[in-house]
Amino acid sequence: MEFDQIQYAGLSDVGVRRSHNQDTFEIQPAPDASNWQTTGHVFLVADGMGGHAVGEKASAKAKREIPHTYIKYAHEGASSALRRAFQETNAGIFAIGQQNPEFKGLGTTATALVIRPDGAWVGHVGDSRCYRLRNGVMEQLSYDHSLAWMLARQQGVDPDELTDIRKNVIVRSLGPDSLVQVDVEGPHPVQPGDVFLLCSDGLSNPLSPEEIGLVIGLFPPKEACEMLVELANLKGGPDNITVVIARVGTDLTGSRTMTAIRPNPLRELGRKIIRAVPWPMWALGSGFLLAAGFFAASFTEIPGRSVLLVLALISIIIGLIGLGMEFTAQADQPEEEEEPHSPRQSIYRKHPCPVDLTQIERIGKVITTLKQHLEQKSWNVSWEAFSSYMDQVQSQRKANHLADALRASYRALVILAQSYNRQRQKEEVFQPKWD
Repeated sequence: MEFDQIQYAGLSDVGVRRSHNQDTFEIQPAPDASNWQTTGHVFLVADGMGGHAVGEKASAKAKREIPHTYIKYAHEGASSALRRAFQETNAGIFAIGQQNPEFKGLGTTATALVIRPDGAWVGHVGDSRCYRLRNGVMEQLSYDHSLAWMLARQQGVDPDELTDIRKNVIVRSLGPDSLVQVDVEGPHPVQPGDVFLLCSDGLSNPLSPEEIGLVIGLFPPKEACEMLVELANLKGGPDNITVVIARVGTDLTGSRTMTAIRPNPLRELGRKIIRAVPWPMWALGSGFLLAAGFFAASFTEIPGRSVLLVLALISIIIGLIGLGMEFTAQADQPEEEEEPHSPRQSIYRKHPCPVDLTQIERIGKVITTLKQHLEQKSWNVSWEAFSSYMDQVQSQRKANHLADALRASYRALVILAQSYNRQRQKEEVFQPKWD
């Protein structure tokens, strides 16, 4: 696929209850096909912690340093570059906390997504999340480093069953310790129509994966981001809300795994041969060829034969010196160990997101309740636009165009949600029956 066939958007909101936004996000798309091949598109969400000034500082550093450091080391491969980016950023945040007592407790979550020709890579520390929506199924590609998930793994149960454990207690983040274990997963194959989402827990706590999956499947990235933020705030907005969405174009051709530029097979073979043979061997080979040329020329009267001999001797001497350096370097180098955290392609949870009448009726009940609430308050609402969308719901439903009907339902709901969220009091929580 081409590097410019991915749509993306991001949005961060302070939420209803918080006074400062400690979340942040970053999107650094590859500017051209060459950078797409070596670096890819980089997406990041970070959720700071430790008090608003401290948390903002930590997440801002992650936003700056992780993409920059990843790009710096991208030539080493996505796995190594992501791990180094997270580890170096962690060291920098930790140093700030050590040098400044007022920044004690400085920390942040960080979840990065890199989409490259070889697939999608995820780097992750904390409880922000990475999802992939594929064929109507929401797949969680990151593991929550939270107390709930840790205890659930130990007990062999689903984390949602541990209702007495606070969801926001995390056991791993960037900054509190000098060293951090980084999850690097990939490459996940990428198909046309895949939608990737990064979010802080300000989105994943109030909204279920199924609710999020329906929205990102029905709407383009920018509208989906705005809609998800409105819905999270409608459900109370207890925390900062951040979401980044990347949608792979559906008009693509090619195999299961993305490919951007088809390399010339002969050129690639030549590059492999050059990389496989050490440069001292090339120098020795050139020297022997030049020496053979000298001896062949010695039977003729060709002038300048001595030049061939001099060049042959120089090449052979350089080759022998190079071989000596190679052998010395190999002797001093310790034996390679298998990387302790080799990349995986894990899918931790799957959530079907069917577009059916049940979903349309569910949203319809929420719309009815919220509409009554707004009418009782006599708050300003764009009733004309709302009625237009509700008419579309009915007509599309009659035509059995369920996706279009659900799309119109969500747009009608968002009109009401926008009105409610902008005129409500912070203490007021709208709690319709969502299920």
